[in-house]
Amino acid sequence: MRHGPAVRRRKLGEELRGLRVDVGLTSREAARLVGWHQSKVSRIETGASGVRPDDVVRLLDAYGVRDLRLRELLEALAGSAGGGGTGWWHAYRGVIPPQYRDFISLESQACAARTLETSVVPGLLQTPDYARAVTRSALGGVSAATVDSLVEVRLARQEVLRASRPLTLCAVLDEAVLRRQVGGPRVMRAQLRRVLEVAQLPHVRLQVLPFSTGGYAGLTGPFVIFSFPNTSDLDVVVLDHLTSSLYLERKEDLEAYGAAFRTMQAHALPLHDSLDLIAGINDGA
Repeated sequence: MRHGPAVRRRKLGEELRGLRVDVGLTSREAARLVGWHQSKVSRIETGASGVRPDDVVRLLDAYGVRDLRLRELLEALAGSAGGGGTGWWHAYRGVIPPQYRDFISLESQACAARTLETSVVPGLLQTPDYARAVTRSALGGVSAATVDSLVEVRLARQEVLRASRPLTLCAVLDEAVLRRQVGGPRVMRAQLRRVLEVAQLPHVRLQVLPFSTGGYAGLTGPFVIFSFPNTSDLDVVVLDHLTSSLYLERKEDLEAYGAAFRTMQAHALPLHDSLDLIAGINDGA
């Protein structure tokens, strides 16, 4: 169990080492090709130090990697692992904590996300008013300007669902998410309409775990499983807590959470029935 940047550095190093080995180069030979000392290659591959995106490009060129999707992913990983890259969220670094920046970085790089939500609507589906109400409740006492900035961040994150290669989102929502009156009836009616609209996108699958399900594997808390193109070795589970986030990368953890999510999908209402339930709750709100 590690925090985000360390996870990314180690994963990136493993990927780069694998690519080097695949083309039959030693670390000394790779270093000579790019004009570095061997120790720099070794530190990068073990995750002991960060690597800049342009250095990743040099290594990928030396290894003859032509897969554009893989190149983009590894370059982006270099940024999120503390290697000097930037993303739109860095403009908010004075407002959002490092662990939230790590989460956004992962979300922006992933090709798919599986999420369980037990209390609130997933951030990628939230309306501005709902996001504002959630932020005020979770962070009581912060200034109005800070709340506005955090809502801006929440809405900017939603671009991953509208990108040319959008994030594939599979979400399982506890029925409590739909019935909790966050922000009041008017805000909730608009929020549930937004959920129904986004659920129509071909890359979004939404299911509801009704109260009648009783207990289930994820009842103790929400989680997100991020998957990445080309390799499952980069997949990570994120557990979000009040003051921090935990990143799980072990194969056993990924298998356990993946199995739990599949079980919850099997016990949840089918897509059509889930949308009918949401519409019914909204009509009665």
